Amino acid sequence: MAAEPQPKALTRKPLLLNKVEGSQEVVNMAAIVPKEDGVISVSEDRTVRVWLKRDSGQYWPSIYHAMPSPCSCMSFNPETRRLSIGLDNGTISEFILSEDYNKMTLVKSYQAHQSRVIMVLFVLEMEWVLSTGQDKHFTWHCSESGQRLGGYRTSAGACGLQFDVETRHVFVGDHSGQVTILKLEQESCSLVTTFKGHTGGVTALCWDPIQRVLFSGSSDHSIIMWDIGGRKGTAIELQGHNDKVQSLSYAHHTRQLISCGADGGIVVWNMDVERQETPEWLDSDSCQKCDQPFFWNFKQMWDSKKIGLRQHHCRKCGKAVCGKCSSKRSSIPLMGFEFEVRVCDSCHESITDEERAPTATFHDSKHNIVHVHFDATRGRLLTSGTDKVIKLWDMTPVVS
Repeated sequence: MAAEPQPKALTRKPLLLNKVEGSQEVVNMAAIVPKEDGVISVSEDRTVRVWLKRDSGQYWPSIYHAMPSPCSCMSFNPETRRLSIGLDNGTISEFILSEDYNKMTLVKSYQAHQSRVIMVLFVLEMEWVLSTGQDKHFTWHCSESGQRLGGYRTSAGACGLQFDVETRHVFVGDHSGQVTILKLEQESCSLVTTFKGHTGGVTALCWDPIQRVLFSGSSDHSIIMWDIGGRKGTAIELQGHNDKVQSLSYAHHTRQLISCGADGGIVVWNMDVERQETPEWLDSDSCQKCDQPFFWNFKQMWDSKKIGLRQHHCRKCGKAVCGKCSSKRSSIPLMGFEFEVRVCDSCHESITDEERAPTATFHDSKHNIVHVHFDATRGRLLTSGTDKVIKLWDMTPVVS
């Protein structure tokens, strides 16, 4: 099947500021240190490193700490300088970083999971440490006492984890493609609901507590925007990657979503536009435009003495159509289709040039991104990749 043509990127693009190199294995997660020219990284090579920018303009480790197991994830709280690190052996270790970021002191460790910790999240307001693991469990601990407060078994290993402080709702996205919403109490949790819209596993979640919208990225290359706060059940699809979506970040002040993928793409989505839900695909035994039978409709094929045709669907109206009646392609950005997709001939004629105007910009990071972190105060983006390299970008020309 021929690759879909990509839309042309706008002239504005991220500016590569620096590369941070030196890790022996994949950097699974990294974060920009607020108000400092620094980066914290955790790697599959078992190291935790704090990189500070020197007078030469290069980043060098001010901290190089070896852990007993590969480091799978991390969560850094700038206010307390608390660094929570998830390990491949199921342990979560907590450290406090010194004010000058030249020393890290172990505070405590939790045996949170039976296997690799996939995501960890420290919630200062609750003094909770939330985590998911390959053992298909979500757990939360008290960061003051170190006690395990509770847990919940998910349907598959979970890669996405977000928390809403106001309502104490936790969002867990797993490899089955399902997102589970739980309500957490001090020592108990209750299932609120689950929803599923992806055909592949959920790989990343991002929560906007202001608009009360949840974004989920998936191995099916798509992103879904779930309207949680509007209570309308709206789910908007965004199609802008040619490989699995690896990480998401949201710029609240400009209402722009940043998505990064295994295709190396950095996509900046304008979410301050009135987007439309994609239609349900309709069922039919014959083309809903020309009435030609589809190949499984033996009765109509016999009666009309016609050979059955393959079924397609128009991405704009959702009607079941044959190839002849859907020979055209068009982008439909307000429906999330930044790439050209199949539409029926009548819908193609109705789409205006204004409706084809892109609502996202596309940029090539030139590495397979595994994680992204955005510092909105400075407009800086950090990407870490399977090439063991961390890249720092100036996003101010794009996210503005």
